[in-house]
Amino acid sequence: MNLTTKIINAKIPGYQDLQQILIDSTGNIKQIISQTEEFLSTASTTIDVQQDWVSLGGFDLQINGALGLAFPEVDANSTTKIQEICQYLWHQGIDAFLPTIVTTSIDNIQRSLQIFHNLASQPQDPEMAKIWGVHLEGPFLNPEKRGAHPLEYLLPLTFKNVKEVLGEYAEIVKIITLAPELDSTETVIPYLKNLGITVSLGHSQATANQAEKAFKLGASMVTHAFNAMPSLHHRKPGLLGAAITNSDVMCGLITDGQHVCSTMIEILLKASQYQQGIFLVSDALAPLGLGNGIYPWDTREIEVKNGTARLKDGTLSGTTLPLLVGVNNLVKWGICDIETGIYLATIAPRKALGIDSKIIGKSGKNLLRWRVRKSEVKIQKSEVGSHFCNEDLSWQRIFRVC
Repeated sequence: MNLTTKIINAKIPGYQDLQQILIDSTGNIKQIISQTEEFLSTASTTIDVQQDWVSLGGFDLQINGALGLAFPEVDANSTTKIQEICQYLWHQGIDAFLPTIVTTSIDNIQRSLQIFHNLASQPQDPEMAKIWGVHLEGPFLNPEKRGAHPLEYLLPLTFKNVKEVLGEYAEIVKIITLAPELDSTETVIPYLKNLGITVSLGHSQATANQAEKAFKLGASMVTHAFNAMPSLHHRKPGLLGAAITNSDVMCGLITDGQHVCSTMIEILLKASQYQQGIFLVSDALAPLGLGNGIYPWDTREIEVKNGTARLKDGTLSGTTLPLLVGVNNLVKWGICDIETGIYLATIAPRKALGIDSKIIGKSGKNLLRWRVRKSEVKIQKSEVGSHFCNEDLSWQRIFRVC
């Protein structure tokens, strides 16, 4: 085997004990073997990661914008900015993402879909996060659970409206979030599934029975668990209760410490068997990568403070924290171990979309090295709860520092 690099003493999610990662002359990961196994072929470079964790980069299935650009507002002049965003996300440890288009006019949706369709089909720099497709979050949402989505652009969930929104660009849409109780005909979800679009339930008042029916029709995902849906109740489990107890359904989860308190995150993870039923999303808005301040958001304004974005009336509209911050939070709060946290942001999102999540065959440039710093800090924060913080994670692209 013609090798250029061998990474040794690596912990890898899903593997027991320490491993060696063998990278061939094309820069791709050729093989992973146990550290105890003797490998005779030599490599020009050996990198000892000293028992740190090594993984693929993150995969963000719900991100609404970055660097001041909101994805529902892209136009023909946005190409350069989108490429800058792809570079920025790569430096934030993200391998690929789904630009998310929230509820807006059909004209805006169509224009955004066209732009992303064109960009996704073009060759891309290997050190840029890949546009994997688009996530449509709306406009088929329940007005009672619309959150920050503008009421005037919500549409009834009909076969006709769905076809009009998708237009000629159904191929680029990978996920659509909708409220299943709005479809009395029960024809929309099977139609979308047949198009290869993953149906995610969210911004919904669905009962457990309505959600279970939607899952039987082909829905397989839930958008930002707990947010914009009925709370868990001991006599009314609702949409989320139905999702948790369905092993074929995976729930997106925001772990910024504001959208869901850490106690409920822990309950959800345990009930969902952690990575078996949960994947992390950022739900980051256009000010991602910018500082605190007031920013435009469609025809309104949002105020960003310490990574949290709210409308003037206090409505939580999203976060401006990158995806991998959520991994660090889970570990820092003592909710899960490091391997599970990494898995939730790197492997679980790929599995939720049915994408190959194996390291073998991927480019070595995709690899992240996770470092652990011990701490003795107890955080007290009402939104998060009180947890003993004993580990802090940081990461870096292995082949940007070698």
